[in-house]
Amino acid sequence: MDTSAARRNILARIRAAQRRDGEPAASERAAVTDYLERHPEGPRPPMPADLTVRFVEQAKNMATTVDTVAAMHDVPAAAARYLASLGLPLQAIAWQTLTDLPWADAGLDVAFRKPVDGDAVGITGCFCATAETGTLVLLSGPQTYASAGLLPETHIAIVPASRIVAGHEDAFALIRKERGELPRAVNFVSGPSRTGDIEQTIVLGAHGPYRVHALVVLGA
Repeated sequence: MDTSAARRNILARIRAAQRRDGEPAASERAAVTDYLERHPEGPRPPMPADLTVRFVEQAKNMATTVDTVAAMHDVPAAAARYLASLGLPLQAIAWQTLTDLPWADAGLDVAFRKPVDGDAVGITGCFCATAETGTLVLLSGPQTYASAGLLPETHIAIVPASRIVAGHEDAFALIRKERGELPRAVNFVSGPSRTGDIEQTIVLGAHGPYRVHALVVLGA
């Protein structure tokens, strides 16, 4: 369900209570842009020249498993190998943006829809990824539903190496540059879901996937 209209209505009511127009004026948007451009960044750790190597290292530190492939058409076979190695079913749901990949040739049964109860594997792409923390950045949309990486127990994410940026600041800058404004949801995924609420013991899969597997595409 597209909730964009509902969000606009809620924000319009808030603005009306503040005695402001329902939509931001051009001057307000310009003021925000000016602030972002002038606002100094805080201290950031140095990054190596090879962001892909740093991303892989940090992703593994966050309990994400990682595999690399040469090109996008190699992704389905790598995903099938990963699932088979864990004894998981060769069935998945995926983003609609991934329909052109040769899933059936790799022996995978992939449905391009939002997950429902019983869907064990979700396959997504990503908008970008951050090398500093090994984090996936996913933007919601009609064809890139956030639930695909949140509801199934296993999340496989395709990460083009060219879309790996240094840090979160760079990720938000890229969103503003390429999208203009934030979508309904921006999800930063750093490994499997986890909690330490009970006796300070880390438990994976508390409120999301038990497993996150990143397929880094070196030629994309």
